Amino acid sequence: MATGSRRALLGGLGAGMVLAGMNGRSRAAPARRIGYAIVGLGSYATRQVMPNFAGCDHARLVALVSGTPAKLDQYGAQYGIPATHRYSYADFERIRDNPDIDAVYVVLPNSLHAEYAVRAAQAGKHVLCEKPMATSVAECAAMIAACRKAGTKLMIGYRSRFEPYNRLAIDLARSGYVGRTRLITAEHGFAIRPDQWRLDRALSGGGSMMDIGIYSLNAARYLTGEEPVEVSAIESTNRSDPRFRTVEDRIGFQLRFPSGILANCLSSYSSGHNGYRVIGAQGWINMEPATPYSGQSMMIRKDGVTAPRILPVAAKNQFAGQLDHLAECILNGGTPIVPGEEGLADLRVIEAIYRSAAERRHVAISA
Repeated sequence: MATGSRRALLGGLGAGMVLAGMNGRSRAAPARRIGYAIVGLGSYATRQVMPNFAGCDHARLVALVSGTPAKLDQYGAQYGIPATHRYSYADFERIRDNPDIDAVYVVLPNSLHAEYAVRAAQAGKHVLCEKPMATSVAECAAMIAACRKAGTKLMIGYRSRFEPYNRLAIDLARSGYVGRTRLITAEHGFAIRPDQWRLDRALSGGGSMMDIGIYSLNAARYLTGEEPVEVSAIESTNRSDPRFRTVEDRIGFQLRFPSGILANCLSSYSSGHNGYRVIGAQGWINMEPATPYSGQSMMIRKDGVTAPRILPVAAKNQFAGQLDHLAECILNGGTPIVPGEEGLADLRVIEAIYRSAAERRHVAISA
């Protein structure tokens, strides 16, 4: 692509800053790379997280934690993790004595996030925890308190915050590129297969809202840069469907923000959605798909003209960017852009969404 064409596509709209943070490699190798232990060897950890350490500049995989010896053997051999750096859940506390482990990445069912984050902090390790952060506001608060007491960092796995198109969308929306934001729509969902831990409330803490719906909620929050003050929600679940014996299927919810922005959102376990749209007086910014593992696409309409926005391929994807971000914060003493307080904010809204749907009324959200 010619330089002029690329400049036209980016439009000087903050994309240069986005790409500078996402598209470059460090010129010199760091003095050391931060060692991670992966806690939980399910599909997301083994298929998405672990392979992407290869693209990191500041992070490396040094240890594994699982309750399945065969997985420890399989992935230990695949990634060159010695037997001394493979742990069961029963002997998890032994990570305290391993100086190669700087941080743990908790990739377990939701109901176990708080327990293992707290145990990791008590072992003196920094924590990266998958979203949702926990199953309640109280658990989130306990995780934050444990890490603060231990002097360790706590970051939540909001990978889209390290993806170039989403970062550009934030910049465009907050800067008023299509006019002051008036409305956001955000829809996320898929047809879930039966027999998954996500369909067991004891493990998941809820249904689609605690899984895919958090993408709609978090997008509304990061696109506005505000915290919602009120929510109205409605649930639709076919309880005769064996998948939904203990968890909800669809929840539609509307958020009102202090500036007057409204966000109409959807979470679904029975229909396919992955997108959001920011609407202002001069047009809209559309992302569809918005938050997949790859393949994001942006379309912008401004002053009557609709055109795609195309960014160069980033040298570092969102998974490597996320792993490296915490590593850099540990090395440099920085604060993650998605700390524990970010996960707590989502859970505070999720609890209000569930309450609104159950009580069929508007619910105020307080900090």
